[in-house]
Amino acid sequence: MKSTIQDLEKTASQIRRDIVRMVHACQSGHPGGSLGCTDFFTALYFEVMNHDPKFNMDGIGEDLFFLSNGHISPVFYSTLAHAGYFDKAELATFRKLNTRLQGHPTTHEHLPGIRIASGSLGQGLSVAIGAALAKKLNGDKSLVFTLHGDGELQEGQIWEAAMFAPHNKVDNLISTVDFNRQQIDGPTEKVLSLGDLHAKWVAFGWDVLEMKGNDMADVVKTLELAKSRTGQGKPIMILMHTEMGYGVDFMVGTHKWHGAAPNDEQLKSALSQLEETLGDY
Repeated sequence: MKSTIQDLEKTASQIRRDIVRMVHACQSGHPGGSLGCTDFFTALYFEVMNHDPKFNMDGIGEDLFFLSNGHISPVFYSTLAHAGYFDKAELATFRKLNTRLQGHPTTHEHLPGIRIASGSLGQGLSVAIGAALAKKLNGDKSLVFTLHGDGELQEGQIWEAAMFAPHNKVDNLISTVDFNRQQIDGPTEKVLSLGDLHAKWVAFGWDVLEMKGNDMADVVKTLELAKSRTGQGKPIMILMHTEMGYGVDFMVGTHKWHGAAPNDEQLKSALSQLEETLGDY
């Protein structure tokens, strides 16, 4: 391993601090899903993925990541900053006028690490499949990773892509769904039930894994297992069980923190629960 599990957990703690501070500072943004997916981002960028912080949009010879549920941009931006893509001081500009750190990631600001504009849900899987096929055409053995929200699976385009990838043997693709069972209007079960997601993805022809998304050791283990199962004719789907708002007691497990900012008192409480390990921006 490049990092120990303990090192990764310390990095995740700092990223969670960044998330709540960024959203608090502009009183806007999406802390819930960001906190729930922090362990995934930390494992991906600091252990699992082969990537270059110098950043080249073509990404030849390196693994690519596409964030489809773009509203969890705080965790993405903090991860990129700590991984060396840009100075972490820029995190203070999140959602401010003329910032490169838009509420939903965009490419026209040329922020290193951002390959597509995302936030209009349902599109990231299609983009990633195109990138994965391009790598095959180029003889590039690198992998393509994606992340999606579970509420996002209510978008029809996801299921068109879900059919396309196995049919075309896109077996250099590892997709993950943040299965926290919450979306902006409430529990997914009440808004629009997703049914048996494992059985659905298997029926569509994917190699399906499940992991505990707030257990760093299990995240690393499952992502490495997924890498070992690429190149066998099937795309890989990981159902990642997380708690929205993980790490902050009053945010855990409720859709109410999907897109709400903490006030001053709530920020103080949140930061008291999250160790400062790499220095605040």
